[in-house]
Amino acid sequence: MTSTDLHHFLRTRRSIRRFKTDPIPDPVIERILTTATFAPSAHNRQPWRFAVLTTAEAKSCLAESMGADFRRDLEKDKVSENEITRLVNRSRERIMDAPLIVILCADATEMDVYPDPKRQKAEYIMAVQSVANAGTQMLLAIHAEGLGAVWTCGPLFAQETVQEALNLPKTWEPQAMFFAGYSDELPKEKEMKEMQSVVKTL
Repeated sequence: MTSTDLHHFLRTRRSIRRFKTDPIPDPVIERILTTATFAPSAHNRQPWRFAVLTTAEAKSCLAESMGADFRRDLEKDKVSENEITRLVNRSRERIMDAPLIVILCADATEMDVYPDPKRQKAEYIMAVQSVANAGTQMLLAIHAEGLGAVWTCGPLFAQETVQEALNLPKTWEPQAMFFAGYSDELPKEKEMKEMQSVVKTL
């Protein structure tokens, strides 16, 4: 593969939200997760954790628990009942329809500990950034397998709920949820900001 080929590969990854029902073979899932763990991390502590959902039972438990949380939040926001029902049902369908769901978690227990809040906060952010690196690497590994995926942040709004629904350790803080499978839609063109607006050369 040339550098041009690699740049093309990196630039052609797109968010996919509709999937075929075909299951993803276990060896493919293992390759994807293994590649994700080769992401860079602060102090090489590798604080990422992966909760992998492939069964209807696990997905249903997650969908019901997150749906109840979602409904309560929407009610607090004074959203109409019809809209609440639509949004909660859509959330459940997305969870149930994806052949593979990965809940990406951060476990900061092996990060450095500081006596002052400023440095401790920075250390925690370093753990979260490390986990985000693994998430990006996982998306690219999924792309390399000819699959589609989308990254969502719903678990951030319901961390304890996700932990309880999936019986995760309390040290595993859910950060993101990835839906993956064989694509059943054409990826949309991605609107990119002008380079001049995001780069400052000094």
